[in-house]
Amino acid sequence: MQNEAGNNVDLYIPRKCSYTNRIITAKDHGAVQINVANVDLETGKMTGESEVYALTGYIRNKSEGDMALTTLVRERDAAAGSA
Repeated sequence: MQNEAGNNVDLYIPRKCSYTNRIITAKDHGAVQINVANVDLETGKMTGESEVYALTGYIRNKSEGDMALTTLVRERDAAAGSA
C-alpha cells in the first residue's frame, strides 16, 4: 500500500519466485535470493550491474535449484542476444 506521497508503507512486501512465480512467504526459510553479475563480453569483466533471482524453498527441496537458475540465466542471455 502507498500513502499520498507515493511511499510504500507496508511492513512486508512479498517476493515471487523467478522460476515458478509462486509467492515466497515469510515462513519460507529455504528460499534464497541470488545476484548474478552482468559481464562485458569484450573484456570479460563485471559491469557493476546484476540481475536478482529469487528461488522458493519448494524448488530447492526438490533439488531443482541449480537447473532453475541455469534456465533463468540462459533465458536472460538469449533475450539479450536477440535485442
